[in-house]
Amino acid sequence: MGRVSTQALRRVLKKGLDTLRQAQGERESILKWERGSALLSLSKHEPVEAWGGLFRQPVGGGESLAAAPLIRFEHVSVGYRRHAVLRDVNLAVAPGEFLGIVGPNGAGKTTLLKTVLGTLRPLRGRLTHGLQAGTFGYVPQREAVDETFPLTVREMIVMGRFARIGLLRRPRAEDYNRVTAAAEYVGLKPLLDRRYRTLSGGQKQRTLIARALVVEPSVLLLDEPTNGMDLPAEKAIMELVSRLHRDGKLTVIMVSHLLNVVAAHVQRLAIVGHGRVEVGPVGSMLTAEKLSALYRTPVVVSQVDGQTVVLPRVGR
Repeated sequence: MGRVSTQALRRVLKKGLDTLRQAQGERESILKWERGSALLSLSKHEPVEAWGGLFRQPVGGGESLAAAPLIRFEHVSVGYRRHAVLRDVNLAVAPGEFLGIVGPNGAGKTTLLKTVLGTLRPLRGRLTHGLQAGTFGYVPQREAVDETFPLTVREMIVMGRFARIGLLRRPRAEDYNRVTAAAEYVGLKPLLDRRYRTLSGGQKQRTLIARALVVEPSVLLLDEPTNGMDLPAEKAIMELVSRLHRDGKLTVIMVSHLLNVVAAHVQRLAIVGHGRVEVGPVGSMLTAEKLSALYRTPVVVSQVDGQTVVLPRVGR
């Protein structure tokens, strides 16, 4: 099996890396990735307990939302070049929570996520992390992967390990073992030696998720993970994310503009719009009155087979 040189990996990381920060001994590596019209098909998997150290132990007490917050915004304003996109944000994310961030295009959802990651500093207010030894696993929008280098799936996934081993160090056998475990978990093990740029959109999406898993995250952050997918692929990716939350005991923060998808899976919603962030339970946030004001168009909210469905009102 051929492996890409350390020098080549460094060049790719420098081009695709937003930031590599370290705080309290370890932080996240953040890469930008290419758009794919992802189609995800998942195979059956063994219980998570069989995967050894693929998942870290939950930070701060597992899934109890009463535990001390992992992430806390206190009167935070965020934006670019002193221009505030979001103002007076108050938000706390508890260990084991599944939080959805929704809102219109351009409202500031990704800006909020970048602030959580630490790649964008608050203009004012206080942002604190209680992660201690925990790390972020980040799955960005699939829009900016440079496929110039003919990297394999294995080589793409192992780049997630640089958050732990350091940018200039060569991956060891232990790192590649974690790559194999993550690839098998998402159904990619048979394709580890395939060139990334030859994959289908869905296979590329699974590669992104596996890359985030090898960071051994305590918190998984996803930016529009089902954007551009058809219904079967959308269902499959959300089942995977939900399984990671449930079995991997991960805290999950997911940005999406697809209200129906988010409503079916998350525990709480942060609605981003008009420069503000409002947070609450799904049922109290997804109301016709609130969403009509947010999107500035009449909206209908209904229950179908126990699921919340949001539709634009037509004919009136």
